Amino acid sequence: MKSWIKAAGIRALKTFAQTIVATVTVGSAINEINWLNVLSVSALAAVCSLLTSVAGLPELKGESEND
Repeated sequence: MKSWIKAAGIRALKTFAQTIVATVTVGSAINEINWLNVLSVSALAAVCSLLTSVAGLPELKGESEND
């Protein structure tokens, strides 16, 4: 379980960061970006990543469920 939490958390964090990069428009000034919207969309993506991880994580194949 400990391994799953760590792996799922890393995936969710990566998804969060990737979504921020994807939603920030290239060429926008920092004060033109709607940061609340960017963070909201990114947080939702991270939650979706965690829910998807419930189905299984390929990086944990072969590990026991008691870890």
